[in-house]
Amino acid sequence: MKEKQLPPNLHRDTLAVRVALDPSQYGENSEALYLTSGFVQPDAETGARRFAGTEEGYTYGRTSNPTVTSFERRLAALEGTEAAIGASTGMGAILMMCMGLLKAGDHVICSRSMFGSTIALIGREFGKFGVETTFVSQTDVAEWKAALRPTTKLLFAETPTNPLTEVCDIAALAELAHSVGALLAVDNCFCSPALQRPAEFGADLIIHSGTKYLDGQGRVMAGAICGPSKIIVDVFGPMVRTAGMTLAPFNAWVVLKGLETLGIRMRAQCDNALEIAKWLETQPTVSRVYYPGLASHAQHDLAMRQQSGYGGAVVSFDVRGDDAATAQANAFKVINSAQVMSIATNLGDTKTIISHPGTTSHGRLTEAQRQAAGISQGLIRLAIGLDHTDDIKADLLRGLNNIQ
Repeated sequence: MKEKQLPPNLHRDTLAVRVALDPSQYGENSEALYLTSGFVQPDAETGARRFAGTEEGYTYGRTSNPTVTSFERRLAALEGTEAAIGASTGMGAILMMCMGLLKAGDHVICSRSMFGSTIALIGREFGKFGVETTFVSQTDVAEWKAALRPTTKLLFAETPTNPLTEVCDIAALAELAHSVGALLAVDNCFCSPALQRPAEFGADLIIHSGTKYLDGQGRVMAGAICGPSKIIVDVFGPMVRTAGMTLAPFNAWVVLKGLETLGIRMRAQCDNALEIAKWLETQPTVSRVYYPGLASHAQHDLAMRQQSGYGGAVVSFDVRGDDAATAQANAFKVINSAQVMSIATNLGDTKTIISHPGTTSHGRLTEAQRQAAGISQGLIRLAIGLDHTDDIKADLLRGLNNIQ
């Protein structure tokens, strides 16, 4: 049966509810969830062709699944890329990218402000196998350029970063990468394709933790890579089959349905985050607020150009403290005073989440690595949800008023 073709130039909000495999013979309007580990073949010859890859069709759950395919097609459409491939988690997607692209002797340039687990995976774990990594400033293009080597194969940035919301110039980094025949990968977790499409600025690969905004309600783990078919299909496809970094169909279905409300959720959460960020700047016990939507943010103008005029839904701030121990104690006072917000380390949920990066997401880094990334003990991260902003302000004020 010929697949239904959507008209061209549809808005992202429409793509988010329409792109998927065609319905089954039953005509379901909500995409079906296919829970099966294997697929029956009509005959041995067809099975042989499908396993060989010379004919399209499903064979085994570790290789592909219709529900996962629908998620992949929808995400690729939203990102404006040729293809996407699902992974079990966001870190699984990064592992897939590194295993598929890198070998001993290759060199990677990575922002030192990235998520702590990403720094550990690339800098430490892949170092065991002879992959060298140089960590540079997120925002200083000159540092990225100075780090280039003949063996550089990959530039990897996260924009905005977790948790300081630093923004990199995607187009400038893409130009640098391509000047030496390397690829640029961008982690688009904080913005999602509802706000930012890195491929439009020259990025080759886009990484996602579907656990965050793509799902949007903190339900399942998922990851994905978007990019050109020649890499997604020819390089990462065999990697998934061999290494088993497979996205579960149920998780794919949950995130697939989450994508349908991505745009409206992100815009509402961004509006809430901007209001909270502006309010935090007025609080006497807050020494600094990190949010790209604020005029005070160092990369505000760049963020507005790259992120469709929105700052995202993550706000971080430093509370006052004369030393690290005092700052941490004050941060804990604010966090422990929360009666509405969830004390957790996830983000992207409709429920506002408060966390202390120095002892959670970046807790396994060395103190030197934390300092290099700008993670102080007085830093608090807010992942703003859909709670009413007045209630979030009151929740924060309970703790901020306890700081001496």
